[in-house]
Amino acid sequence: MSAPTVKSADLVWMEGDQPFSSRFDDVYFSRDSGLEETRHVFLTHNRLAERWRAMAAGEHFCIAETGFGTGLNFLAAWQLWQASAPDDSYLHFVSTEKYPLTRTDLQRALAIWSELADLSAELLGQYQDLTPGWQHFSFAGGRVTLTLLIGDLFDTLPELDAAVDAWFLDGFSPAKNEAMWSSDLYGLIATRSKPGAVIGTFTVAGAVRRGLADAGFNVAKAQGHGRKRERLEATLLNPPTPAQDVYGLRGSASTAKRIAILGAGIASASAAHALSVRGANVTVFDPAGIASGASGNPLALLMPRLDAGDTVQARLLIDAYLAARQTYSGMDGAHETSVRQMPKDTAELSRFAKLLADPPLPLEDLEAISGGGLLHKRAMILEPQKIVASLLEGVRVQIGTVNIDLRNRTVNGETFDAIIMANAMSAIQQFDWLKLEGRLGQVEFVTGATRVEADALASGHYALALNDERLWGATFEKIPQDADATTSDTAREDNAEALKKLSPWWRRDAKDHQVTSRAAIRATTADRLPLIGAVPNLEAMLEAFSGLRTGRAAETDAPLLPGIFLVNGFGARGFTWGPWAGRILAAMCLGGPVAAEVSALEAISPSRLILRALKRGEI
Repeated sequence: MSAPTVKSADLVWMEGDQPFSSRFDDVYFSRDSGLEETRHVFLTHNRLAERWRAMAAGEHFCIAETGFGTGLNFLAAWQLWQASAPDDSYLHFVSTEKYPLTRTDLQRALAIWSELADLSAELLGQYQDLTPGWQHFSFAGGRVTLTLLIGDLFDTLPELDAAVDAWFLDGFSPAKNEAMWSSDLYGLIATRSKPGAVIGTFTVAGAVRRGLADAGFNVAKAQGHGRKRERLEATLLNPPTPAQDVYGLRGSASTAKRIAILGAGIASASAAHALSVRGANVTVFDPAGIASGASGNPLALLMPRLDAGDTVQARLLIDAYLAARQTYSGMDGAHETSVRQMPKDTAELSRFAKLLADPPLPLEDLEAISGGGLLHKRAMILEPQKIVASLLEGVRVQIGTVNIDLRNRTVNGETFDAIIMANAMSAIQQFDWLKLEGRLGQVEFVTGATRVEADALASGHYALALNDERLWGATFEKIPQDADATTSDTAREDNAEALKKLSPWWRRDAKDHQVTSRAAIRATTADRLPLIGAVPNLEAMLEAFSGLRTGRAAETDAPLLPGIFLVNGFGARGFTWGPWAGRILAAMCLGGPVAAEVSALEAISPSRLILRALKRGEI
């Protein structure tokens, strides 16, 4: 199966630079006053200003929308949020879109609304050619987030795990876009809504009224705007029973925000940053210091790991890469570069050919090069110490002995509302069932070489050049759980041989300068996916899900350890997974929609390890 591709909106520009969809034969907004109509139908009806003024400190509010279009509804809601909501509250806006506008078309469409110019500029600053799946944008210092679900509504909305406060049922009219307004839509909306959730929509079609009523909404007609005499109002009175949370995805969100994080590498720093942006009081504990373990190499490479086909893992890796690039862009210690990646064997040559035949990233990111290789044009060389320190800015960090009592949620005698274990292999001291595998990674590096711009090569191993530094490696050797991170001549020779194949010129640099070796242990999982989420209670899991051993279905929520979370098992891709994982964990800890597909969250859930072992009869 090939990866899905994004089809952009087919626009015709009418008088006054108004966008018109040739695909659906309909306008994106009213010719008379699109902004005023948006405010009337979606903002005023949903009583957003009133509800936002009444919010408590730290509270979050979720809006979901069925058709992003030009982004006008989002910008209008954001503008009202700025004027109405407390400074320490948070807005999460989720929108679906099957046919997104290109950045050029979006800019032209939004240019009509001069009063939204500042907000439009911020949106356009992050809005690039979109890939299928979850696209995440952050504004107003993290107080406003936008998650775009790019793809067919009936593929993306079932994958949304959210409790929505207000819905904007937009998109083109039922007469023009009948497929979107099918009877299946309203049940999807109801199961992702809080009790009392309110819906605003332009349409008064009978099928829509009946569909919403059947899904548990109280539906009434109300005064319309402009040429539309009527519109619908709908409030959820009878929410459906939520499905069992077998994977513990809903965690144990807390309104209290004293959070301890064990470890001070990229996993910890990313989580600390995301939580701090949400107003949490975070303390990081590490026995050795900031970026002292696997995150402490002099240089690191951020590039996508691309898989042919539309799989959960393939989408996860792309989402994580894009989130990381977005986070690091503009940071001190992040240097954009191109990476020339050559296939390391015939299997990889075949995989690259499949990728180039149906690219999962736009041409701005990915090109073919001679020899069957890939050119990753917006990758990055990172200076890990600077990146980690920047993410930890303003966060309390304690270095030295770390004494943990998970039952009472204390670290060094301090009590916390939540503890996040980002301490790599050390996590198995508390939970041996994690079965983390230690992989010894060794790199070699020199300083004092000829100064160059950021440059990178990859083919199994990698070689990085930045200013007068060169770094190459890395080994990935399986080691016993109790092994130490020690360098070896064997690993050094392996890296030297790999460098010879990558670049004879860099090999001369290695001969002309003093070479330093560094080794660190990377925590990995058997399925090579990270562990992100709430920690299950092993004994209670074994009892609650014992039927899995005999093929019975799970029929209850996963029992969890209150306030205990994991962000671990990143393997050799810590700087890729870190920012994405931090966002996920912040939502799980503090509440709010999690900006990732349910299938992705299940794939990274710590509970998966126990569920899988039960199904296989291993425990």
